[in-house]
This record gives sequence, structure tokens and C-alpha cells, in this order.
Amino acid sequence: MSRKKIGIMGGTFDPIHNVHLILAENAYRDYGLDKVVILPNANPPHKTGRRPVTSAQDRMNMIRLACEGVPYFQPSEFEMERAGLSYTSDTLKLLHEQHPDSDYYFIMGGDSLFEIESWHQPDKIMRQCIILAGVRNGISMDAFVGRAYSLMMKYRADIRILNVPDLGISSTMIRKRIRDGLSIRYLVPDSVEQYIREHKLYTD
Repeated sequence: MSRKKIGIMGGTFDPIHNVHLILAENAYRDYGLDKVVILPNANPPHKTGRRPVTSAQDRMNMIRLACEGVPYFQPSEFEMERAGLSYTSDTLKLLHEQHPDSDYYFIMGGDSLFEIESWHQPDKIMRQCIILAGVRNGISMDAFVGRAYSLMMKYRADIRILNVPDLGISSTMIRKRIRDGLSIRYLVPDSVEQYIREHKLYTD
């Protein structure tokens, strides 16, 4: 039996936006994945001490809305159901234990590639998955390739490029636009925009 190729996209998703979905779509298409699991974290360790994160339920609801009609996108509460902080290294370990017939492809923006060594047990992360990284947030291709090569040499990581447009969209920018009374149309799916408006998220 052939091994399954499962994409994993983790993050806070506060809120999920169109660049997240573009990254997931390109990973699915370009690398022949069976599905992409979208894993919001309940207690992200890198967010402690900052602004309060929107409730897990609201973030999960928005992810489900964003994934409607896409059978190969699978929203998951796997990290939300675990107590304590959400560490990617632990999540990957548990997934391998539960699904030993699967190979995992961790999908991230290029900015995360420059931060990954500050994550909990980065060596274990890079041993347990293939990293698919999309260049974004103004990072040059030369800087991206140099960073990927450095990590590959240091950790024997398998890092591959996702060719995606750098649209400059971020959750931080979306929250600020809402606070400033500006439109977020075309930045998030219409259903997510409606949910944000109806539940008055990010207004303060």
C-alpha cells in the first residue's frame, strides 16, 4: 500500500485569510498531496504576553467556513483538544504515532522559515516532516534559498519551495483594517468576512 501524503498547515489563524488558502491549494496541487489538514492551535507559545488571541471556537468556525466546498481541505481540532501549549514538534510526533502510514508535509510562509529555529525543538520538527515554504512578506528569493540551504545543511532538513504570489496579506493587517473601519473584501473568503462582521470580531 502506498504511503499517504498529508499536508499540515498549523497556526493561529486569527483570522484565516486568502494567502493561507493559496498556500494550501498550491501545496496540494504541486506536491500531489492527498489532503491538507488545517490545524489551529489553542495556546500558541509564541503569542503569550501579546494581545489576547480570539477564542478557539471563533477561529475554528472561520476555518470551517473557509474550507467549505473544498473536499481536500480538512479543518482539525487536534491541537485545540490538547491541554497546555501547542508545540509543532509534539503534534507531528503524535500524528506519526496515530498514522504511521503517512508522510507529512508542513506548509508555511517563507517568514516562518526564518523563525523556525526559535520554535520548540526545531531539530525534531525538521526530522518529522518535509517543509513546503512559500516566499512571502517581501523576502527575496536569494535570501529564501540561502536560508533553506542553511537549514538543510544544519538539520538535514527536506525543504521545498512553494511558488505562490506574494500578496502581502497577513492576519495582523486584516485585524488592523477592521479596527480602522476599512474593507477586508477579497482578503478573506466572503463567508469569513460575514462571520467577522456578525460576531463583531477585531473591533477593539
